[in-house]
Amino acid sequence: MEQLKTLGRELAMGSHGQSKEFLDLIKSIGEARSKAEEDRIVLREIETLKRRINDADTPKRKMKEYIIRLLYVEMLGHDASFGYIHAVKMTHDDALLLKRTGYLAVTLFLSDDHDLIILIVNTIQKDLASDNYLVVCAALNAVCRLINEETIPAVLPRVVDLLNHSKDAVRKKAVMALHRFYQKSPSSVSHLLSNFRKRLCDNDPGVMGASLCPLFNLVSDDANSYKDLVVSFVNILKQVAEHRLPKTYDYHQMPAPFIQIKMLKILALLGSGDKQASGHMYTVLGDIIRKSDSMTNIGNAVLYECICCVASIYPNSKLLEAAADVIAKFLKSDSHNLKYMGIDALGRLIKLSPHIAEQHQLAVIDCLEDPDDSLKRKTFELLYKMTKSSNVEVIVDRMIDYMISISDDHYKTYIASRCVELAEQFAPSNHWFIQTMNKVFEHAGDLVNIKVADNLMRLIAEGFGEDDDAADSQLRSSAVESYLRIIGEPKLPSVFLQLICWVLGEYGTADGKYSASYISGKLCDIAEAYSNDENVKAYAISALMKIYAFEVAARRKVDILPECQSLIEDLLASNSTDLQQRAYELQALIGLGAEAVETIMPRDASCEDIEVDKNLSFLNEYVQQSLERGARSYIPEDERTGMGNMNNFRSQDHNESLQHGLRFEAYEVPKAPMQPKAAPVSFASSSDIVPVPEALSSRETHHISSVGSISEAGSSELKLRLDGVQKKWGRPTYSSSASSASDSYSTSQKPTNGATQVDGATAVNSKVRDSYDSRKTQVDITPEKQKLAASLFGGSTKPEKRSSTSHKVPKSNAADGAQGSKAAVVPNEVAVEKTIHQPPPPDLLDLGESAVTTAPSSVDPFQQLEGLYDPSISSGIADNVGATTNATDIMGLYSESTGSGSYSIPVSGNNANLLSELSNAPVKATSGETITTPLPQSIKGPNAKDSLDKDALVRQMGVNPSSQNPNLFSDLLG
Repeated sequence: MEQLKTLGRELAMGSHGQSKEFLDLIKSIGEARSKAEEDRIVLREIETLKRRINDADTPKRKMKEYIIRLLYVEMLGHDASFGYIHAVKMTHDDALLLKRTGYLAVTLFLSDDHDLIILIVNTIQKDLASDNYLVVCAALNAVCRLINEETIPAVLPRVVDLLNHSKDAVRKKAVMALHRFYQKSPSSVSHLLSNFRKRLCDNDPGVMGASLCPLFNLVSDDANSYKDLVVSFVNILKQVAEHRLPKTYDYHQMPAPFIQIKMLKILALLGSGDKQASGHMYTVLGDIIRKSDSMTNIGNAVLYECICCVASIYPNSKLLEAAADVIAKFLKSDSHNLKYMGIDALGRLIKLSPHIAEQHQLAVIDCLEDPDDSLKRKTFELLYKMTKSSNVEVIVDRMIDYMISISDDHYKTYIASRCVELAEQFAPSNHWFIQTMNKVFEHAGDLVNIKVADNLMRLIAEGFGEDDDAADSQLRSSAVESYLRIIGEPKLPSVFLQLICWVLGEYGTADGKYSASYISGKLCDIAEAYSNDENVKAYAISALMKIYAFEVAARRKVDILPECQSLIEDLLASNSTDLQQRAYELQALIGLGAEAVETIMPRDASCEDIEVDKNLSFLNEYVQQSLERGARSYIPEDERTGMGNMNNFRSQDHNESLQHGLRFEAYEVPKAPMQPKAAPVSFASSSDIVPVPEALSSRETHHISSVGSISEAGSSELKLRLDGVQKKWGRPTYSSSASSASDSYSTSQKPTNGATQVDGATAVNSKVRDSYDSRKTQVDITPEKQKLAASLFGGSTKPEKRSSTSHKVPKSNAADGAQGSKAAVVPNEVAVEKTIHQPPPPDLLDLGESAVTTAPSSVDPFQQLEGLYDPSISSGIADNVGATTNATDIMGLYSESTGSGSYSIPVSGNNANLLSELSNAPVKATSGETITTPLPQSIKGPNAKDSLDKDALVRQMGVNPSSQNPNLFSDLLG
């Protein structure tokens, strides 16, 4: 107690030396006459505190005062973050006064997600285990304010232990801290909820009252789990009502009113719809209603909560009568607060006992005339619940009058919707209904929801839902008459005008009372008066279309008024496409026959269901006839645009993304690809000619018989597996297996100035393509996905055609011989073959590809070039091929020497399978016999005559090609 007295004195009197300065600060702030003057005082104080609070020699008592002054700075809306760390340091102090001051400051300065919270968690843990219960209480206060979901486990065990502390103040604050943990993280304390039940039986009423708050939240979440506590709650409430608690819990002679209110709220939840549980409550509720003092505000609050409880539990007639008597006292009171409570309580009892509201109907109407706006609005909520067919006119008229008097647009919209709803449900007559709706639209204006207008149109069109055509016709005629009178009023709302135009167009001439000319004139007047509103003009022109359509369908002469004709002509040239279309439709409709118009625009068919044939089956016969005459079949839009079914694609893409998640297992050891066996090729003799494809254009490729063995063969070394990997850069294609094989053949060998180059990378690529094609046959690629890929990446679903300027495919034929001696035996056959397939001259200036390295030949290369041009010379040269030890690589003389990039094909002494030799790994050129097989060359290229002329010119210049200078033209041309 001595410590508490010391704390109070120091907080009241201030510390030595600074107390007067502190009081002067508070006084100057209170006497400030403007916000600017107050800000100047606070800013000056901030500068003073920044200078003094960082002084290392500041005494602890002065530091305490500085922290309190920082609280004033923070409360007045200025930044005091420079002193937060000093408040945190003060919580570490051993002195009780300084520690409690520090905890007070940090709970006001910091939030539960502040960065400095981590610095006080350890201090809170230590203080929760302190022997001084005041320190423990201060720490528990900080726990309720500062501990977040992440730091709950750090202090939860100590808080649970404090539930059994000897001091009731500590137990109470421990229950509050545990309740706070439940609010922030229910899962962290789900195993400790039984502690709230135990604290309900605590000897101290304060601890018991503190446990009611978490129990109320638990019952609100799951009332069935706490039905067994009904008897306990009733017994506690009975003891409280009988003054069993100490006098310290009384408030204005009312025993523990806040505990009673919380108990009543819990009982209302537990007794809702439960007759057995409610039976335990009737007695205690009747006692509280009878004993409560209605002369005090707190007594009336308990009575109001009793009424709410009676309205929630299973109904009891005696309790309802007692509650009605209390409500009557509230409504007769002069206090607006009591009247407000009476109106609200009456609204709760209407559901259980409607006759109670009838007794207080006049009192409720009197509340509408009260100047208190809050009371009026609460009364209108009650009136909406009290409305019946007998009182709907009075209530709706009062609501409309109040709607006219207020300026709150939001509440005006709310009242208008309520009036419309009540008029639709309880309208005593058609005339009253139309007049009421006119008032609502006229005074609420555009604040009325557009749905209200739609509902009113539907109601007028459908009638009252009974088979009484006379009543429906009377309703529509009444609406037409009232709207014709209202048209002349100025500044009508747009929604109301749209409604008027629709009604006049549908039913303006239905009863024959008004002519078509009269109604059309009124519609034109509306369109001209509100020419700036396109929606009103659109409704007006549509109404004119209906009026004229009904006249044409009735086979009556249509007389278009001059003002209507002028309106139509203006709309035909309108900037609005909607108005233009409506005007053209009106113009076209007038020129149709009666039967067509009656079919297009039937009378009183606005509520009939329109059957739409989405498949357009009535056109099947026409489509079939067109197809028989050779017309093309319809292609769906998704196929034309290449988009396909995007929903299926997105779902498939989502599934693929889920399959390609982050994986942590080790990669598998790559396996060597299986070597497929080459198909055996038999030769009748060593002089057989290898089949060569026909002459091809630069945009077409065909499959040849030797592709299979070439593309299937590959290196036995371990290489990167690219099976099924789609190319990400360039134009991706999904070609067929035939086109892929053809492409692999065309790229597996590269002609360099007439010489054939077979590289290993090309062989691997051909294997990869075959592997991808085999994988593609297993994976189902939908046409939609192919079209989507074509649209996104700019590719094509068809095999890619080669451009004549990008890759040149030389056209030639190949004659293969097994050995030189055997080649000499069949010179005539070779000559005949070359005569049949005359190769075009090679491109001598094509220096962009790698060349084949060969030894220099003794044969004059220019004679061989002339042989390429002269068939007779080429025949003689072919005869000399077998006699030479090495076949001369003519074009290799004019290409760069690349040892690793050029390959030659050795021919062994035995008859070997040439296709298998081609499919094997490349072997470097040797000094043995070699035969170079050129690929077919494109017919497009430089003129052979020009090339020979250039050769002759170079020869005249005295330049002879040699192995040291093979790139003759490259050197000459720089």
